[in-house]
Amino acid sequence: MTRTYVAPTSVEDALAAMAAGARPVAGGTDLVVGARQGKAPLPDALLAIHRIDGLMGIDETADGGLRLGALATHEEIVADPAIRTRFTALADASAIVGSHATRAQGTIGGNVMNASPAMDAGGPLLCLDGSVTLRSADGERSLSLAELWTGPGSTAARTDELLTAVELPAPAVGSGSCYVRLEYRRQMEIAVVGATAVVTLDGGTVADARIAITALAPTIRRVPAAEQALLGSDGGAGAVAAAARVTAEASAPISDVRGSAEYRAAMAEVIARRAIGGALARTRGEDVPIPASLVLYGAQ
Repeated sequence: MTRTYVAPTSVEDALAAMAAGARPVAGGTDLVVGARQGKAPLPDALLAIHRIDGLMGIDETADGGLRLGALATHEEIVADPAIRTRFTALADASAIVGSHATRAQGTIGGNVMNASPAMDAGGPLLCLDGSVTLRSADGERSLSLAELWTGPGSTAARTDELLTAVELPAPAVGSGSCYVRLEYRRQMEIAVVGATAVVTLDGGTVADARIAITALAPTIRRVPAAEQALLGSDGGAGAVAAAARVTAEASAPISDVRGSAEYRAAMAEVIARRAIGGALARTRGEDVPIPASLVLYGAQ
């Protein structure tokens, strides 16, 4: 049961509260659900960070990248023109997080720090070379997302560190991205299987490829062997099929109430093929509406 609650308006005051043992919360969509389901009790000291202006906003950086404040909501992410046109896989993911209410309240910072291997935004952030800024009373540091996530619900952040922003560099010229997930329903859903692809073409040849799997391993992770299967190819059906097959082979799913390990492994190849195909289509200038899952769900 929570005994103390503070809602500071500055990062400095928030860090002081964390140093004293308070746990930060923004939208609270994961924390409240976990408490209701008995997965984790509410902390003794709760630090509400929703009033801190310095953690808000989505800003373009001088080099064409983006800075997502920790309090940027999924609703804001989906609506942002730069994300919809240049970081499209992230828009695909944020557009299908939870429900309308979840997207309005849930923040990218809370989503990232929750470290669920089934989080929708994780694959796009990873493939888009995302990093996080962690700040404590002693200073700040930057970690790549691959360094941050250490296991299901576990991160490399210290208990006195607050995630203040997620940083994304500018995508390469000639690139396109796509996130697709397997789902059973359209609202209040999490990924049973998910895949992200970011592909760069140079003169019709795949010059770079980033592929990540969601809900198929203890953490969201890239699949280098699948990326290599695409490199140097024309992005044709054969190359896409080979990359999707390697993606499935790299998965290590579990069985739970939402799907067996065998089912997830079988679907991994299908979902990876759709994500890679969607990324290539966007790279070539074809229209794949956001979110891609809704239009590619029945694709072969």
